Amino acid sequence: MSITPTKYAITTRQSANWDDAKRRVFALYRRWLRSTPEMQSMYSLPLPISVIRTRIRQEFERNRFVNKLNVVDVLLTKGHADYQETMNFWRQTTHMMSYFNEESFRGAKRLPSSFIDGFLQVSLYIQLSCLLVMTMFRCVGSSQYSCLILGSQLRRAITKGISCQPFR
Repeated sequence: MSITPTKYAITTRQSANWDDAKRRVFALYRRWLRSTPEMQSMYSLPLPISVIRTRIRQEFERNRFVNKLNVVDVLLTKGHADYQETMNFWRQTTHMMSYFNEESFRGAKRLPSSFIDGFLQVSLYIQLSCLLVMTMFRCVGSSQYSCLILGSQLRRAITKGISCQPFR
């Protein structure tokens, strides 16, 4: 497949009125959605087409309530430029995947951004492991929620009389 740089180029122009801008936005949105399967195969994206289309819709919805016509024209110009760069394969796969950081591609974040995020992340892992223990074992002598005790308190709770037996 040969790449022609001007194949996806569109001349920049101003919208005459809101109806014209709306028509141009819908046309750009349809172009993005129709080219989603081709983008997935070109960039070897490990995401289903539905996830890619949902992310495209989120980008358009983010600017839904823009109420100035000249701002809509600038956004249309940027959208056409992004479309041309994407379809001419002028991006790397990592550039494409940067749009999906919030999605479940190897986790949302690799490292916590602050101490509190790290603390909350560790406490969430502990709670999930307690839930796993609770589903694997039947807790005797306590309520259902007594197994949801954080950290070293779990060991103390077990020694105080909460005995867990294998679930049958």
